[in-house]
Amino acid sequence: MTAAVVELGWEWGSLLRTWQELDLPDGWRAEILGEGITMTPPPPKSHNFISGIVHRVLVESIDKNWNVYQTLGVSVSSIGSLYIPDLAVASGASLTGVDNDPVPAEELSLVVEITSRRNARHDRQTKRWGYAHAPVPLYLLIDRWDEHGPAVTLFSQPSDGDYRCSERVSFGKPITLPAPFDVRIDTSGFPAPPS
Repeated sequence: MTAAVVELGWEWGSLLRTWQELDLPDGWRAEILGEGITMTPPPPKSHNFISGIVHRVLVESIDKNWNVYQTLGVSVSSIGSLYIPDLAVASGASLTGVDNDPVPAEELSLVVEITSRRNARHDRQTKRWGYAHAPVPLYLLIDRWDEHGPAVTLFSQPSDGDYRCSERVSFGKPITLPAPFDVRIDTSGFPAPPS
Protein backbone atom coordinates (compact mmCIF):
# COMPACT_ATOMS: atom_id res chain seq x y z
CA MET A 1 0.00 0.00 0.00
CA THR A 2 1.52 3.32 -1.07
CA ALA A 3 0.61 6.58 0.60
CA ALA A 4 0.50 9.92 -1.18
CA VAL A 5 1.61 13.03 0.74
CA VAL A 6 0.37 16.54 0.13
CA GLU A 7 2.78 19.01 1.74
CA LEU A 8 0.97 22.13 2.78
CA GLY A 9 2.91 23.92 5.54
CA TRP A 10 -0.30 25.36 6.99
CA GLU A 11 -1.34 25.91 10.56
CA TRP A 12 -3.55 23.41 12.39
CA GLY A 13 -6.94 25.09 11.74
CA SER A 14 -6.31 25.34 8.00
CA LEU A 15 -5.10 21.75 7.79
CA LEU A 16 -8.16 20.55 9.70
CA ARG A 17 -10.55 22.44 7.42
CA THR A 18 -8.77 21.03 4.34
CA TRP A 19 -9.03 17.51 5.80
CA GLN A 20 -12.75 18.00 6.48
CA GLU A 21 -13.37 19.09 2.87
CA LEU A 22 -11.46 16.28 1.16
CA ASP A 23 -13.45 14.08 -1.19
CA LEU A 24 -11.55 10.80 -1.22
CA PRO A 25 -12.29 7.64 -3.20
CA ASP A 26 -14.12 4.94 -1.21
CA GLY A 27 -11.89 3.22 1.32
CA TRP A 28 -9.10 5.81 1.21
CA ARG A 29 -7.92 7.51 4.40
CA ALA A 30 -6.46 10.97 4.86
CA GLU A 31 -4.36 11.77 7.93
CA ILE A 32 -2.53 14.90 9.03
CA LEU A 33 1.06 14.03 9.85
CA GLY A 34 4.02 16.30 10.39
CA GLU A 35 4.74 16.63 6.68
CA GLY A 36 1.17 17.45 5.60
CA ILE A 37 -1.88 15.43 4.62
CA THR A 38 -1.15 11.80 3.82
CA MET A 39 -3.65 9.81 1.75
CA THR A 40 -3.59 6.03 1.91
CA PRO A 41 -5.47 3.53 -0.29
CA PRO A 42 -7.64 0.75 1.19
CA PRO A 43 -5.67 -1.94 3.03
CA PRO A 44 -5.31 -5.52 1.74
CA LYS A 45 -7.53 -8.43 2.80
CA SER A 46 -5.00 -9.75 5.36
CA HIS A 47 -5.03 -6.38 7.12
CA ASN A 48 -8.84 -6.41 7.28
CA PHE A 49 -8.83 -10.01 8.49
CA ILE A 50 -6.63 -9.11 11.48
CA SER A 51 -8.73 -6.02 12.17
CA GLY A 52 -11.88 -8.17 12.21
CA ILE A 53 -10.43 -10.59 14.77
CA VAL A 54 -9.32 -7.81 17.12
CA HIS A 55 -12.59 -5.89 16.64
CA ARG A 56 -14.65 -8.92 17.69
CA VAL A 57 -12.53 -9.54 20.82
CA LEU A 58 -12.74 -5.89 21.85
CA VAL A 59 -16.51 -5.63 21.35
CA GLU A 60 -17.02 -8.65 23.60
CA SER A 61 -14.86 -7.15 26.37
CA ILE A 62 -16.03 -3.54 26.71
CA ASP A 63 -18.74 -1.82 28.70
CA LYS A 64 -22.01 -1.13 26.83
CA ASN A 65 -21.33 2.64 26.96
CA TRP A 66 -18.18 2.18 24.91
CA ASN A 67 -17.71 1.04 21.34
CA VAL A 68 -15.03 0.02 18.85
CA TYR A 69 -14.73 2.33 15.85
CA GLN A 70 -13.04 2.00 12.48
CA THR A 71 -12.16 4.98 10.26
CA LEU A 72 -12.59 7.41 13.16
CA GLY A 73 -10.79 10.74 12.75
CA VAL A 74 -8.69 11.25 15.89
CA SER A 75 -6.95 14.55 16.59
CA VAL A 76 -3.85 15.27 18.62
CA SER A 77 -4.11 19.03 18.21
CA SER A 78 -1.24 19.75 20.63
CA ILE A 79 1.16 18.39 17.98
CA GLY A 80 -0.95 19.28 14.93
CA SER A 81 -1.78 15.73 13.90
CA LEU A 82 -4.87 13.81 12.92
CA TYR A 83 -4.85 10.05 12.60
CA ILE A 84 -7.35 7.44 11.49
CA PRO A 85 -6.45 4.37 13.54
CA ASP A 86 -7.44 0.94 12.32
CA LEU A 87 -9.46 0.55 15.53
CA ALA A 88 -10.25 2.97 18.35
CA VAL A 89 -12.18 2.40 21.57
CA ALA A 90 -14.15 5.36 22.93
CA SER A 91 -17.37 6.11 24.74
CA GLY A 92 -20.41 6.96 22.68
CA ALA A 93 -20.38 10.40 24.29
CA SER A 94 -17.08 11.10 22.49
CA LEU A 95 -18.89 11.12 19.17
CA THR A 96 -21.25 13.98 19.95
CA GLY A 97 -20.86 17.47 18.52
CA VAL A 98 -20.16 18.53 14.95
CA ASP A 99 -20.35 15.47 12.72
CA ASN A 100 -17.14 16.00 10.74
CA ASP A 101 -14.98 17.08 13.69
CA PRO A 102 -12.34 14.58 14.77
CA VAL A 103 -12.50 13.02 18.23
CA PRO A 104 -9.76 14.28 20.58
CA ALA A 105 -7.32 11.41 21.12
CA GLU A 106 -7.36 11.92 24.88
CA GLU A 107 -10.95 10.61 24.89
CA LEU A 108 -9.85 7.17 23.66
CA SER A 109 -8.94 4.27 25.91
CA LEU A 110 -7.19 2.22 23.21
CA VAL A 111 -5.97 2.60 19.64
CA VAL A 112 -4.93 -0.25 17.35
CA GLU A 113 -2.71 0.15 14.30
CA ILE A 114 -1.89 -2.65 11.85
CA THR A 115 1.21 -1.87 9.85
CA SER A 116 1.48 -1.93 6.11
CA ARG A 117 4.85 -2.50 4.49
CA ARG A 118 5.31 1.02 3.11
CA ASN A 119 4.03 3.07 6.03
CA ALA A 120 5.09 0.92 8.99
CA ARG A 121 7.45 3.69 10.19
CA HIS A 122 4.47 5.98 10.80
CA ASP A 123 2.78 3.38 13.02
CA ARG A 124 5.99 2.44 14.84
CA GLN A 125 7.28 5.96 15.47
CA THR A 126 5.12 8.91 14.40
CA LYS A 127 1.79 7.60 15.66
CA ARG A 128 3.29 6.03 18.78
CA TRP A 129 4.73 9.44 19.68
CA GLY A 130 1.45 11.18 18.84
CA TYR A 131 -0.77 8.79 20.79
CA ALA A 132 1.56 9.05 23.79
CA HIS A 133 1.33 12.85 23.64
CA ALA A 134 -2.49 12.74 23.73
CA PRO A 135 -2.14 10.65 26.02
CA VAL A 136 -3.97 7.50 24.89
CA PRO A 137 -3.59 4.94 27.72
CA LEU A 138 -3.07 1.88 25.50
CA TYR A 139 -1.59 1.56 22.02
CA LEU A 140 -1.67 -1.85 20.35
CA LEU A 141 0.69 -2.14 17.38
CA ILE A 142 0.21 -5.18 15.15
CA ASP A 143 3.35 -5.23 13.04
CA ARG A 144 3.35 -7.80 10.25
CA TRP A 145 6.57 -6.28 8.90
CA ASP A 146 8.68 -6.18 12.10
CA GLU A 147 12.33 -6.86 11.21
CA HIS A 148 12.46 -9.64 13.85
CA GLY A 149 9.29 -11.31 12.54
CA PRO A 150 5.59 -10.51 12.77
CA ALA A 151 4.77 -9.26 16.25
CA VAL A 152 2.21 -7.51 18.42
CA THR A 153 3.30 -4.87 20.92
CA LEU A 154 1.14 -3.31 23.62
CA PHE A 155 2.36 0.10 24.74
CA SER A 156 1.07 1.51 28.03
CA GLN A 157 1.69 4.18 30.67
CA PRO A 158 2.18 7.23 28.42
CA SER A 159 4.44 9.92 29.85
CA ASP A 160 6.33 12.82 28.28
CA GLY A 161 5.52 11.82 24.70
CA ASP A 162 6.38 8.13 24.93
CA TYR A 163 5.11 4.97 26.53
CA ARG A 164 6.99 3.80 29.62
CA CYS A 165 5.96 0.15 29.28
CA SER A 166 5.68 -2.26 26.39
CA GLU A 167 5.00 -5.94 25.97
CA ARG A 168 5.87 -7.67 22.69
CA VAL A 169 4.78 -11.11 21.52
CA SER A 170 5.40 -12.89 18.24
CA PHE A 171 2.46 -13.86 16.04
CA GLY A 172 1.09 -17.13 17.41
CA LYS A 173 1.26 -16.10 21.07
CA PRO A 174 -1.55 -14.37 22.96
CA ILE A 175 -1.33 -10.84 24.29
CA THR A 176 -3.37 -9.62 27.25
CA LEU A 177 -4.95 -6.20 27.44
CA PRO A 178 -5.25 -4.86 30.99
CA ALA A 179 -8.32 -3.23 32.58
CA PRO A 180 -10.75 -1.99 31.52
CA PHE A 181 -10.53 -4.73 28.87
CA ASP A 182 -9.08 -7.70 30.78
CA VAL A 183 -8.99 -9.81 27.64
CA ARG A 184 -6.51 -11.98 25.77
CA ILE A 185 -6.11 -11.63 22.04
CA ASP A 186 -5.13 -14.87 20.33
CA THR A 187 -2.72 -13.97 17.50
CA SER A 188 -2.35 -17.52 16.15
CA GLY A 189 -4.79 -16.76 13.33
CA PHE A 190 -3.01 -13.58 12.20
CA PRO A 191 -1.67 -14.09 8.68
CA ALA A 192 2.05 -13.50 8.24
CA PRO A 193 3.14 -11.31 5.34
CA PRO A 194 4.03 -12.99 2.07
CA SER A 195 7.63 -14.14 1.74
